[in-house]
Amino acid sequence: MSTKSKIFLVLLVFCPLSWAAHWLGWGETTVFILAGLAIVPLAAFMGTATEEIAVVIGPNAGGLLNATFGNATELILAYIALKEGLIDVVKATLTGSIIGNLLLVMGFAVFLGGLRYKEQNFQPIAARLNASTMNLGVVAILLPTALQYTSTGVTETVLQNLSVAVAVVLIGVYLLSLVFSMGTHAYLYDVGLAENMEMPELGETMAEPSPPTEEEKPNLWLWTGVLLAVTLGVAVESELLVGSLEVATESLGLTALFTGVILLPIIGNAAEHATAVTVAMKDKMDLSMSVVMGSSLQIAFFVAPVLVIVGWAIGQPMDLNFNPFELVAVLVAVLIVNSISGDGSSNWLEGVLLLATYAIVALAFYFHPTLI
Repeated sequence: MSTKSKIFLVLLVFCPLSWAAHWLGWGETTVFILAGLAIVPLAAFMGTATEEIAVVIGPNAGGLLNATFGNATELILAYIALKEGLIDVVKATLTGSIIGNLLLVMGFAVFLGGLRYKEQNFQPIAARLNASTMNLGVVAILLPTALQYTSTGVTETVLQNLSVAVAVVLIGVYLLSLVFSMGTHAYLYDVGLAENMEMPELGETMAEPSPPTEEEKPNLWLWTGVLLAVTLGVAVESELLVGSLEVATESLGLTALFTGVILLPIIGNAAEHATAVTVAMKDKMDLSMSVVMGSSLQIAFFVAPVLVIVGWAIGQPMDLNFNPFELVAVLVAVLIVNSISGDGSSNWLEGVLLLATYAIVALAFYFHPTLI
């Protein structure tokens, strides 16, 4: 068992502690902190379970499973907040996840990887394609907000209908991107693996990797049970987290905007954060970039559209009319990441630039007076 797995195993102690805090009345702030810490290992084991199941069911179905559960923690957390009517918190969490992935996670990955390796390379074609796709995500959340602020007489119903229509388009693009990345152009995303394989001597042929034997394959039923158990655990902890959110943020002196944009995405994405940074430090920058950009794209093209449609279905007016300040922060994140990743190489100073940008964004949200 790796050191990272041992740490996440130890962190599972916060699950019973958060339940005890809730039932024994230890205070909403304590419940909020303990539930947030409990979600971190649950999200990590959710990712491990999907990876183990993917080994058994094959690369295509496994890739789809990983794509579906890649942001399951954020989706569950956001759905529970949406059900409670905390729509602005849901929107803040969505934009915060994109900003955190692009600036904080990529920043640490590029910085720490750059400290070990003078320059790291990754597939520039895939990076540029991901950047172009992310630009579409920005457009999709920018235009409904622009409609609201540049037109008069725009009702909530109009924004809701527009958002649902845009959500359908985004989900369609997301499904097509899965076909592209796992089907027609899968080779673009296998470069990182190919570069780390031992190349044959001149005149020899590269041996195909042997598939795992029956003895080596993970136990499908065991990991399916783990996946179901941790999904249920995330749902329960999310209920505790959302239920204590308003009182806890007030007692901690934080605005709900800062909590939604900065704190909640860090909690929900902690496992993916660790994975992206770890593989970057092993000089597998293609994989690290894939994790970071893939997670951001899933938020913009899957999680947000699904929540819009679900909100419409359950009578919660969730739309794509975001806080303009959040949109500015997302736009800043996308622009600086596009400028850094376009050449297919990275160094530690670029990581510093990303982290500094995130620090400035976080400070701006901390001092932002808007209460949501």
